[in-house]
Amino acid sequence: MSADVRTHPIDRAYLRLERAHPDARWDTGGIAYLSGRPPRLEDFRAYVGMHLPKLPMLTHRLERTARPPVWRPDETFTLERHVHEVVSAGPDAAQSPLETALGAPLPRDAPWGLWLVHGRAPDEYAVCYRFEHVCQDGIAAALAFRTLLGTGEPARRPLPAPRGRGERLRRTVMALGLGTKFAFDVLPVPGRRPAVPFVPSGRRRLLRARVPLERLRRIGTAHGVSANDVHLAALAGALGRWSGEAGVPLRRASALMPVDARRHDEEQTWGNRTFAVPVQLPLSEDSPSRRLVLVAAATSGVKRSPRRQAIHDLVRFMPARPTAWYMRRITSPDVTAMVTTSVPLAEGGALGSTDVTGAALLPLLLPGHLCGVGLAFFGEWAEVSFMVDHALPLGERLPDLWTDSVAELERGLAPTD
Repeated sequence: MSADVRTHPIDRAYLRLERAHPDARWDTGGIAYLSGRPPRLEDFRAYVGMHLPKLPMLTHRLERTARPPVWRPDETFTLERHVHEVVSAGPDAAQSPLETALGAPLPRDAPWGLWLVHGRAPDEYAVCYRFEHVCQDGIAAALAFRTLLGTGEPARRPLPAPRGRGERLRRTVMALGLGTKFAFDVLPVPGRRPAVPFVPSGRRRLLRARVPLERLRRIGTAHGVSANDVHLAALAGALGRWSGEAGVPLRRASALMPVDARRHDEEQTWGNRTFAVPVQLPLSEDSPSRRLVLVAAATSGVKRSPRRQAIHDLVRFMPARPTAWYMRRITSPDVTAMVTTSVPLAEGGALGSTDVTGAALLPLLLPGHLCGVGLAFFGEWAEVSFMVDHALPLGERLPDLWTDSVAELERGLAPTD
């Protein structure tokens, strides 16, 4: 394996964003909930160390001062710097152990961390995995989850199309056309930014809800759309109602949807290989079924094979400066109001003799955004996560409103007299 691995232009774009917003939190990750007695910290570290050869990037560090920055083997790597433990300080503690793990800083020389989080009951605990987004994207993080705790298969990706001379020309033209379209999509539009009447506190909190995965799939099958489309339609309904309850006018809101752009044979990568696409959410649509139709129309473009191939080509060949400009624009609250992602994690998982009972994402909350939203598919459950600032008005209502919107879509399937 090469000693140094060059960063991708998307990674360097994230580094620029970090420098532009030094006070923001740029970490994301996930949580696995387990039943049974937690292992000792030294045993947990030994377990993680046993799996590290399958995840070589975790033993590398980002050499930020190199030009361009590179991933380099960390000669000072120790599990003690990356794997930690949080024990409850008692029922009267100001924070729960999980809140402590979520708020713990990541040292600059340790861009990822694992926390063994003890529950309030002796037969439950959690594993919290956090990392700087420049270190990984959600697809690579899902691989780390499956490697450490899961039994799922690698992500399925389509095989590449034949590459004759005419095919190369067609793909080049389509990639250039798609890049031009995306550039126009992120140009400033008057009145696009939501007027959120609160001053961020800088303190994040995680809010969650779960529904049986079969419910999302049944709704999607009835309408010929994906479970993620159902999630986005429910999110649009939830945000519309939240806007009315909180007194926060939202004329429009676009969600930033990451699209996996790895090759069919590429699973383990350093840094990011996802392309961010804005999806307009139909907040003002009252009909749940119509809302789902509009969301499916907005996401259908990136699902078609030619469009997905063009995105792959963009990610592979896009120069650094246009990439940095696009990332700066697409993450601006002038263009998007939130990042929302969905990741299939695994069918099941275990750590030693204890079983994983659930999993949740820790979505990225970007500066100026309303929230970060993540949907994790684990086993028979779909779990939605909202990462919000403590100062967001009625932010705690978002999970229940999302669940209510799913129920609305489900009621629409019932036969009418």
